[in-house]
Amino acid sequence: MLLTRRQGIVQLLAISVGVFALDQASKYYFLQIMDLPIRAPIHINNYFTLVMAWNRGVSFSMFASVGGWMPAILTAAAILISGILARLCLKSPHRLERLGYALVIGGALGNAVDRMRFGAVADFFYVHVGTLGWPAFNIADMAICTGVGLLLLAMFRAPKSAA
Repeated sequence: MLLTRRQGIVQLLAISVGVFALDQASKYYFLQIMDLPIRAPIHINNYFTLVMAWNRGVSFSMFASVGGWMPAILTAAAILISGILARLCLKSPHRLERLGYALVIGGALGNAVDRMRFGAVADFFYVHVGTLGWPAFNIADMAICTGVGLLLLAMFRAPKSAA
């Protein structure tokens, strides 16, 4: 489905702002209302626990020990990359691709705000089986992973061009 430029902008903004708002609302709830930073982990069931984890690096806390200007550098990178992705999104004629870009942008900007406010990203959701678990994550992380997955799916579904 081909969109006009205006429709593309509206769609990009609606999805990205929606993800961003949901992410920030969840962080407000867990940090301010539930006061998760001073609480013990809350075990929802055998596989899901609410925890308070501050990610000072990037994925899986890589570069967390660098410190110094790292939060500012990561924030600037997220904003720059989001701008590039927005441009790609608006040029894409494929709905799945546009959705993927918009999810990544909303998630990246949600985590960038955390870095500006706290110097780290607030993560709460911990999925595990016994002592084996995935690193804690948040709604922005879920949107980024889903968006990247959709972009990969769109790439594999794209028709092959003759070389």
